Amino acid sequence: MLTQRPRGTADIVPGAVEHWQRLETAVREVCRLYNFQEIRTPVFEHTELFARGVGETTDIVEKEMYTFMDRGNRSLTLRPEGTAGVVRAYVENKLYGNADAVKLYYLGPMFRYEKPQKGRDRQFHQYGCEVLGSEDPAVDAEVIALNLHILDNLGVKDVAVELNSVGCSVCRPLHKEEMIRRLRPVADRLCEDCQSRLERNPLRIFDCKNESCQALLVEVGAPTIVDSLCDDCRNHFDAVQSALTAMNVDFRLNPHLVRGLDYYTRTAWEYVVEGYSSIGGGGRYNSLVAQVGGPETPGIGFAGGIERVLMVLEAQSQGQKEQPQLDLYVVTVDDAGRQAAASLLQKARKQGFAADRDYLGRSVKAQFKAADRIRARYVAVLGESEVEAGRVALKNLATGEQVDLTWDDAIHQLSKGV
Repeated sequence: MLTQRPRGTADIVPGAVEHWQRLETAVREVCRLYNFQEIRTPVFEHTELFARGVGETTDIVEKEMYTFMDRGNRSLTLRPEGTAGVVRAYVENKLYGNADAVKLYYLGPMFRYEKPQKGRDRQFHQYGCEVLGSEDPAVDAEVIALNLHILDNLGVKDVAVELNSVGCSVCRPLHKEEMIRRLRPVADRLCEDCQSRLERNPLRIFDCKNESCQALLVEVGAPTIVDSLCDDCRNHFDAVQSALTAMNVDFRLNPHLVRGLDYYTRTAWEYVVEGYSSIGGGGRYNSLVAQVGGPETPGIGFAGGIERVLMVLEAQSQGQKEQPQLDLYVVTVDDAGRQAAASLLQKARKQGFAADRDYLGRSVKAQFKAADRIRARYVAVLGESEVEAGRVALKNLATGEQVDLTWDDAIHQLSKGV
């Protein structure tokens, strides 16, 4: 057990972590372009935050949370999603005193107890964005577009946006009443979970993964929430679609899209890639801030699954050549070369180039193999004659071209690329 990780977790080791770093860099860079600021919240919160915020009728709260009692007999929960913690921080730190809408982003681990499967571990990782303080439909469109921008920068192809509106406190009760009227006569044919949801939150039934429940919804002609929208929600949804169209963002309407969190109001969406489950999604949550004790404040956000995005990227990039990992690898021929290597390495690193050398006393041939294995762009060969002349033999591993240069000229050559 000492050498075995817990089920549903993963080690992100060298060779894989570089892909994670690239994704995290893309998130930070795009969020900077959209004027979002990073926020970091605890990985555990008081259980009540998720029970009230995420929703007691959700699978997350009913089945999947990692909840424990601490030594002070307080019930704490490892965060199953990011939005509730961000909203709690927004209220506790009085960020609502800002004159402008507050635009935040986060990256980090989340925890849900469910059957581990590819792209869905018990400890998984998300990046996400939240905007608090604006009801403008243009903000909905901007947040939807932001993640498309991130995915595009990463090179993820064929991403589709599925869009819906889940209404508000005005139109949801009317929809709930009609759902109960249609489904109550056949309630015994619903799964156990949906029988429980029927009276409390029948909209959740649209999110059930049980095929028989979905077939029953069709059989009884259960109305979709989008058919029951009040005028305000309808106008808002139309405006979101117009804003997306103006931004040249393609989307398709999915009236059965609900999302797995109870706090959503009005706009809801998912990012999907054919052949995979959703790689992210989000929605508006105009009541959540008030539910956790803050002032009435509209909000909207999304979360993307890091493992899922990387899984899609890996599949889509099959056959593509891997990028160089190292700018310079110093191959030493003798003791003089080994003594001088430290100075050349430091010179290259201080100029911003990734550089390394052999520390195992391997032969020149083995050192060249190591340079190729770690995908170095250049190899610098240092021996006694090069040291005495203050020069280095610099070889481009992609082209095979080798030139004799001073150290300064060799460093300058690195900046030209392959």
